[in-house]
Amino acid sequence: MARGSRPVYVISIAANLTRCHPRTLRIYEEEGLLGPVRTETNIRLYSDQDVTKVRVIRYLTQVRGVNLAGVKMLLQLRDYMDLLREFEQEIGDDDSEDTRTENSFQRS
Repeated sequence: MARGSRPVYVISIAANLTRCHPRTLRIYEEEGLLGPVRTETNIRLYSDQDVTKVRVIRYLTQVRGVNLAGVKMLLQLRDYMDLLREFEQEIGDDDSEDTRTENSFQRS
């Protein structure tokens, strides 16, 4: 299998990997849930991340009963939460650096 975000799978292969019809992938793209890379000849190419995302979408729709609008909101919230975690980590790193600087000034 390919690694990460490098687009390597044409739609038929991506559909087989996710056990869905190619039309389903097109619908997910139309709904803004997927954004496969397009070649110069307009062929869709999917990455491992896209395949994983399709599996998440299918789980949410088929097992949890979420409609596509709900899936879109959940994916946006997941992205937002990732951004918040990154921000908190950055702030935490800045705070620990500020604390070290304050401690070194207090020792002097």
